[in-house]
Amino acid sequence: MNTTHIIFDLDGTLVDTIEDIALAMNRALAAHGFAELPLEVYPALVGWGIHRLAEQALTRQPVRPDQKEHPPLSPAMVNIIAQDALKNYDAEPLRYSKPYPGIKELLDILVDKNLVLAVLTNKPDPVARQVVAGLFPHIPFALVRGDLPGGKIKKPDPALTRDVMEAIGAAPEHTLFVGDSVVDVQTARNVGCPIVGVAWGFRGPEELVAAGADYLIHEGRELLNLL
Repeated sequence: MNTTHIIFDLDGTLVDTIEDIALAMNRALAAHGFAELPLEVYPALVGWGIHRLAEQALTRQPVRPDQKEHPPLSPAMVNIIAQDALKNYDAEPLRYSKPYPGIKELLDILVDKNLVLAVLTNKPDPVARQVVAGLFPHIPFALVRGDLPGGKIKKPDPALTRDVMEAIGAAPEHTLFVGDSVVDVQTARNVGCPIVGVAWGFRGPEELVAAGADYLIHEGRELLNLL
């Protein structure tokens, strides 16, 4: 495969961020009288952006004794929780987050091979940039793109992906997408790029296989065999 560009997802692909995500959201929930969620539920909730995460966290609240079922979600409250969680996360994005084993070494090799690297994530853009800069300061990513303030489009929307590819000069036939979820598979499919699923991520290999990932790798160095 004549690969010139690689676009990585961030959470669950390059970095294990789940504890910091859970911390930020749980602080927002608790501040407004809601129950904090256990860490183990968060991997299934992330990937679609902070607003969707807030919706999911609120729908998983226990039903109060004086209620038979959950009241309808309030869009205003969803937005408040999302914004508060974002503020929490922006203030402390790297308490627990760390690169997955072998990722730093893999990125160094890819840089040495003169591949153009980028990050495309539904994580809020300011936090995404903090995480990448804090954990990979030596890697010259051509672009780090997260969910922009007021942004209307997210992965897997092809308009966003094509914008990123155009910005870094990536042609679909020479670009690999690397991610850990069905969102990443759909993102690559929507622009005609091959998708490499990482088995170590938040969702696990079963979701990636079911979604139709072109390749599945279990450790970072296996990516080199696909170039």
